[in-house]
Amino acid sequence: MPNPSIKDEKTYRALRDDGASKEKAARIANAGAAQGKKTVAARGGHRGDYEDRTKADLLQQARKVGIEGRSTMTKPELISALRNH
Repeated sequence: MPNPSIKDEKTYRALRDDGASKEKAARIANAGAAQGKKTVAARGGHRGDYEDRTKADLLQQARKVGIEGRSTMTKPELISALRNH
């Protein structure tokens, strides 16, 4: 049964199948439906790889997005948590 809060169910399903969280998939699918997929794809920037950032930077980003248990995570665990949030 389709979720009425998801504007582009096909994009949502594809993102979920690729491993995106429900929140992230919904955010991307709804942004693409509201603004057009080309607009959403074009606005993405390049911040560099997580591997190039310090653990302190990763901890700050994890705090910003609300990742639980971040203080006990290693750098690779933080990277994985941030990518899968």
